Amino acid sequence: MNDVNPELLSLRQSIDNVDAAIIHMLAERFKFTQHVGRLKAANGLPSSDPAREQVQIERLRELAVESNLDPEFAEKFLNFIVAEVIHHHERIRNGDDEIVADPSDDAEDA
Repeated sequence: MNDVNPELLSLRQSIDNVDAAIIHMLAERFKFTQHVGRLKAANGLPSSDPAREQVQIERLRELAVESNLDPEFAEKFLNFIVAEVIHHHERIRNGDDEIVADPSDDAEDA
């Protein structure tokens, strides 16, 4: 049992690291989608783009299969993200532009 505990702790630390990376990547993604939302609002485009969303679903389902991940899970995950993005775009359109930072805000840090 003593041999299992260090391995278990190591695996959990790896999971924690991946979770942190996922959060950082989602934050980065939302910076870009907020910029997209601003462009859509400025150009009178709708918050939702069903054709783009369908292409993304198909692409992520394929990536999921290639990565030995359940494509249904990948689709649900993307749908959850897209729903939040659309919500952000609607808020931007309504004048609430302080959802997440602009990607150009990080340019000074680079």
